[in-house]
Amino acid sequence: MTVAKIVYASLTGNTEEIADIVAEALENLDVDVEVNECTQVDAEDFLDADICIVASYTYDDFLLPDELVDFHEELLDLDLTGKTYGVVGSGDTFYPYFCQVVDQFDKAFAQVGAKKGAQSVKVELAPEENDIVVLERFAKILVETHNIGK
Repeated sequence: MTVAKIVYASLTGNTEEIADIVAEALENLDVDVEVNECTQVDAEDFLDADICIVASYTYDDFLLPDELVDFHEELLDLDLTGKTYGVVGSGDTFYPYFCQVVDQFDKAFAQVGAKKGAQSVKVELAPEENDIVVLERFAKILVETHNIGK
């Protein structure tokens, strides 16, 4: 069975909701999913997963949220060759760096050898109905891409 690990950071609850939507979509595709808040796990935990997902918010500036700094640094020390990854997040277009942290994690995963499984998803604030459809499609494409690589 395919195993997915979702690690999230959420300030207002929007990104946690995004992570939960992706988790449910993956479960509906017969994937074994574990969802954890970023301070409760280590990046090394991705070594036990087939599909690795980070969900983060971007607030105000484009810097990593404080609670994700150590996790991001740990991630850059891993070799995730053979793993499939995806990144999702929330932000506010009011700020100039909309969902910039999503892009930072996308680059980090690529740097450590993981294969991009689906285009990143950036959600304006809380997920609406159309965002849910996009997130469900994201999960489906992740699984399909992972299965092609087997």
